[in-house]
This record gives sequence, structure tokens and C-alpha cells, in this order.
Amino acid sequence: MNTSGSPTVSESGVMIVGGGLVGASLAIALDAAGIAATLVESAAPRADAQPSYDERNLALARATVNGLEAIGVWRHAAARATPIRHIHVSRAGEFGSARIDADRQGVDALGWTLPARELGAALLRRLDECTRLTRFAPATLSALEPLCAGWRAQIDTTEGIRAVDTPLLVGADGTGSFVRARLGIDAERHDYRQTLIVCTITPERDHANRAYERFADTGPIALLPLAERRCGLVLTVATDEADAVAALDDAGFIELAQRRFGWRLGRLSRPGKRHPHPIHRVAAAQLTAPRAVLVGNAAQTVHPIGAQGFNLGLRDALTLAELVTAAADPGDADLLARYAARRAPDREGTMAMSHGLVRLACLPQPLLAPLRSLALLACDRLPPLQRALAQRGMGFRGEPPLAVLERLP
Repeated sequence: MNTSGSPTVSESGVMIVGGGLVGASLAIALDAAGIAATLVESAAPRADAQPSYDERNLALARATVNGLEAIGVWRHAAARATPIRHIHVSRAGEFGSARIDADRQGVDALGWTLPARELGAALLRRLDECTRLTRFAPATLSALEPLCAGWRAQIDTTEGIRAVDTPLLVGADGTGSFVRARLGIDAERHDYRQTLIVCTITPERDHANRAYERFADTGPIALLPLAERRCGLVLTVATDEADAVAALDDAGFIELAQRRFGWRLGRLSRPGKRHPHPIHRVAAAQLTAPRAVLVGNAAQTVHPIGAQGFNLGLRDALTLAELVTAAADPGDADLLARYAARRAPDREGTMAMSHGLVRLACLPQPLLAPLRSLALLACDRLPPLQRALAQRGMGFRGEPPLAVLERLP
């Protein structure tokens, strides 16, 4: 019995702080590979308690679904997912559009739409199947102490304070990461002064498994295909207008959405409950520290244009799991250097793409209009360019983790 007043110290394998979409995926991937891990999550282990398991409709890239299937999550989610077989990209008031079709890329779907809450429920079901994972939830990481070969974490749980030693600390604790701050890693921040309004709607015409992204001076708007002829609406508004938009009645909100999106799917109707999400870009100055690494939004939070946030974060998690599985020491400095090098092209390319699209596609500058329209036409008409665009959109960029690669029959 410990009578000193200090918590008894136990040892852990890899410690993951943050049990959201990316942290839970990493824990599952490690367990599937036979690696012991500890998951610390501030929310109770219920889909309705986890903030990231919310009402957003996620556009999951093809590579992402491959990865979720490889770690045993997709079988719990597939029935609620809607395939995206076509993508249509345009800009309001300008000629030209880009269309990407699954058939022309030789695949059955470019990606799938799935409510975040459904993916969260699937992750929780898969977590319950894990046999090498220790879970603390609800629990809070309250302190970190560096050791010669790792970190000692103080975890506040409902049953008291626990002290756990780990050879590798993983910060998967979101945009405002406690782990990132405690490691002393700086982050570049950019406030887009935009807010996303997300909800579901019903279009007059069948969406035919087509996803739409439409740019405008006021920001992008997207419609994602859902089951039962519904669509997930993602509407960007200026932050100083967000309260006024949130206060609109259904008729006023539909009028705004219709004006921003247009009439390609006929009249829009029946908006669901609306949820605002302020948009910020946060990029960690580095991904690693001694025996520590950042993944997901703790490493980079990107503008949701192009729907790359979770897709990028899952590739972080699966790449890390792949490297740790092949290593004797999960916190080895060379391993972490290889991780950072492998993730750099995908991370930097995706962040540059999302930031660049906001800056170029949504700038209210008439002189850019012809160039933007010609760029869309080129993406639509030139097969090599369209192929490259489709591959990046499907999540195959840089050196992806093996788990997301296509599995041939």
C-alpha cells in the first residue's frame, strides 16, 4: 500500500492523449498490431459525450476508408456511409467547372460521406474489442515529467490520480493541445474570420451520389450526398455575420443557402439543426520532441475546404502505427525523425492546398476570374491533371501508410 501521498507509478506502452477521431484510430491500429498502449480521454466513452463525434458530415477519402477497413473500424460504419461517385467544383459567377468521376478513375467510389457521430460510434465499438489497450475515460492529463527514456504522466481519473510512465507520448488532443504546449512546441496560427454552419437539407432533385464544392467571395459552400436523398450542407460565412445567420428561421436560412449554392439540385428544403464551427489554421512548428510526437489537429488544423482534416490526421496515425510496429523502441529518435520525414510531403502539400484555395478561389478580385475559370477547365479537360487531382483528393499523396493503399483481389 502506498502511504507517501504520491500515486503509485505504473508502466505503459505508447501513451495517446486524446481519444477523438484520430487518437482513437491510432489506439486501435496499435492494438491490431499487437502493441500495448494507453488512451487518455477527457470525455466519457460515449458517442454523445465526445466533442469530435458531433453532427458534422465527414467526407472520407478513399484512402481513409481503406485505412479504417484495415484496422477493423469500417465494418461498424459502412452501413451508414454514402458513396461519393462524382465531384463537381465550380465558382459562383464564373465560367468553367471541374468534374471528377469514379468510373473515369477506375474505382467504385472516390470517397464516402459519414456523419462524425456515426464514425465515433464505430470507433467506440472497435475500441471495446481491443485487448492490449488501457483506457482512462473520463480522465485528464494534468502534468508531464521527462524521464531518461520517456515521460511520466499524471492522470486525473474519477478514481483518483494515476502516474504512468511511457516510452512514447502522443499528443492527439486537438487544436488547443496541452501536450504540444507542455512540450514547448510553438504553433503558427491564422484566424480566417470565417465560421462554418453545418446541417442537413433535402434537395428537390436526387443528388446521384455527387458532392459539390462551390467557391464564392464569401467563402466556400459544399453539399455532400447522404442517405434518403438528404445532403450534408457546409456553409461558410464571415464570423461577424455568424450570429445573424444562426438566428435566421428555416425559411431565411434556406434562402441564404439557395442563393449561395444555386439551383443545380433544384429547390432546397427541410434544414436540420444548425451547428457553427469557427475556422482557424494552426500548424505546429515541429511534429516531434524527445520521445513525443503530435498527430491530427494537435499537429495541424487546416481549413475544412476540400474536407482534408480527419483524412490527413488518420494518415498521421496509421503512419506512426506502421513505424512503431516495426521498432523495438517506440520512442527512438531515429523512428521519430523518419515519421516526420514521411509525413512532411503530405502534411505540407495538404496545408498549402487548403490555405491556397481559400486565398485564391475565394478572393473577390475580378482580374483573377479568367485564370480561375481556365484552371477549372484544365482540371476538367486534361486527363493527367485530373488524375493527379483525383489521386490527391482520394488521399494518395507522398508516401502514404501501407494500410491505406488499394488492396487488389
